[in-house]
Amino acid sequence: MNTSPFNPKTITVDGLAVRYAESEQRDTHALLLSPWPESLYAFEPMWAELAASVHVVAVDLPGFGRSEGRPDVLTPRAAGAFVLRILDALGLDTVHVVGPDVGTSASLFAAARRPDRFHSVVIGGGAASAHLDLGEPLASWVSDADISWYEQNARQIMQMTLENIFPATPLGEHVREDYVASYDGRRFAESMRYVRTYPTELKALEQALPMIQTPVRIIAPERDQVVPRAHGEFLAARLPNSTLDVVDAGHFAWEEAPKAYASLVLDWWERHQPGDNNHAIGTER
Repeated sequence: MNTSPFNPKTITVDGLAVRYAESEQRDTHALLLSPWPESLYAFEPMWAELAASVHVVAVDLPGFGRSEGRPDVLTPRAAGAFVLRILDALGLDTVHVVGPDVGTSASLFAAARRPDRFHSVVIGGGAASAHLDLGEPLASWVSDADISWYEQNARQIMQMTLENIFPATPLGEHVREDYVASYDGRRFAESMRYVRTYPTELKALEQALPMIQTPVRIIAPERDQVVPRAHGEFLAARLPNSTLDVVDAGHFAWEEAPKAYASLVLDWWERHQPGDNNHAIGTER
C-alpha cells in the first residue's frame, strides 16, 4: 500500500517539465534536490521531520527522477543555474537548500552565483574534486569510454544498484518502482552526462569554493565507498563558512540514516534562520 506523503506535481521551467512535491506553506522555505540514481522520493523517510516547521519543496533536477532533461542542463554549473530558475518558477525568494549526491556541486554553483537566494546549504555524498578518487560504480560511470551498455541495460543497472546500495534499507515498493521507472530506457545513460563532466566541472568548482560565504554543512557518510569521505574533507578545507559532520552510514545516508540526517539538517536550519547574520567568513570554524 502506498502511504507516501507526496503528491508530485510538475511545473514548466525553461521549457522543461520539472517534477516536485511540497509540504504545507510556511514562512520559511527549503529546497531539496534529489540524489542520483534516485528521485525526490529519497526524502520520504525524513519528510515529516523536515516539514514540521518549514515549507519544504523536493525537486527532481532536470534529467533526473521524472523531470525532463536536455544535454545543455546536465552539468553541475548548468544545474546550479537551473536551481535559480526553479526558485523563480515556484515563487521562492530565499531558501535553505539540501543537495546530497549530484546536488552537492549544483548547490555550490548556485550559492556561488546568487548567495542572496540561500539562507544555508546542506550537502555531501557528492564528488567535489577532479583530483580525488571515486569508488565504484561511480568511477566507471564517469570514465567509461563506451556507454552503449548503459543505454541498453538501464533496468538491470537500477536493480543491481538497489540491491547493492540498499541491502539493509527498507524501501517502499512505490519508491523502488519510481527509481526504476525514472531511469528506464535511455534515461539512465542520458543522466550520466552530468557526472561525466566532473573532470572539467569540478576544477571550475574548486576555483569558486573560497568565495562561497553561505553557511554550508557537509554531511559525510563514514562508510561511503562510492564518494569517499576525502571529498567532504576537501570541501571543508576550502569553504570559508562550513562544518563537516560524519554520520555512521553508507553512501545514501539520507535513506540509510534518515533520523540522523534530518537532525543535522534541522539543526543547521535553526542556526541559520532568515534574518540571522551568519554569513561572516569563518563563523562555523
